[in-house]
Amino acid sequence: MRVIIKNNAADCSSWVAGYICYRIKTAKPTAKKPFVLGLPTGSTPLGVYKELIKLYQNKKISFEHIVTFNMDEYIGLSPEDKNSYHHFMYENFFNYININKKNIHILNGQTKDYAQECDNYEKAIKAYGGIDLMLGGVGSDGHIAFNEPFSSLSSRTRIKTLAPSTIKDNSRFFDNDVTKVPTQALTMGVGTIMDSKEVIIMATGENKAEAIHQAIEGSINHVWTITALQQHRYGIIVCDEAAVKKLSPSTIEYFKSIEERLK
Repeated sequence: MRVIIKNNAADCSSWVAGYICYRIKTAKPTAKKPFVLGLPTGSTPLGVYKELIKLYQNKKISFEHIVTFNMDEYIGLSPEDKNSYHHFMYENFFNYININKKNIHILNGQTKDYAQECDNYEKAIKAYGGIDLMLGGVGSDGHIAFNEPFSSLSSRTRIKTLAPSTIKDNSRFFDNDVTKVPTQALTMGVGTIMDSKEVIIMATGENKAEAIHQAIEGSINHVWTITALQQHRYGIIVCDEAAVKKLSPSTIEYFKSIEERLK
């Protein structure tokens, strides 16, 4: 596991955006062999999307041959709903870059057949040869995507009932009213995410400190689904100083010294 520790959230966003840009350029994607990105929503990746938009506007990167798969979507919200993840992605990213709309994949939370929708999503990812780079955040309880505590670490895309802590955390997007937050969502499974060739998980703020402690120094277990990243060949955690407050000083020093030598 590689751990990048930055001073603040802005520095984390800048590093991740630069890394994504580097990976895309290195891959030299084409129409026949696009670069496949897995993408999250929420407040954590907003800075990354802003940085990527700047890079596009400055002609540092093109999204012409990029395919995207979003991690999850609420059940029951239409794509036009301001709180849907469809709306979030277009308003904060897709509307400002040159991505082909046919290359955008987001789970349909209004489907009549959840199982079929999830199965089709898995097949679509496989048809592209898998996800090249998955970007994600982590909940305060250690969940990735909507894989709540006690989710199977080999799970695939499926329907999930949201934990009370997740509903509370996400109520900030629903006028701080927990009754307005959908109680279920369609989500990539932990196994789906870990099948990606590379995975970056971002965490900023002191409220993520316990999740980061478990992810790096804890044991692999289904209570903290982020711990599955320990088994990934190319897993990266990018976090700020506030998010590493529960790590031991020696652990922090180890990862900082590694990155210093890589400069």
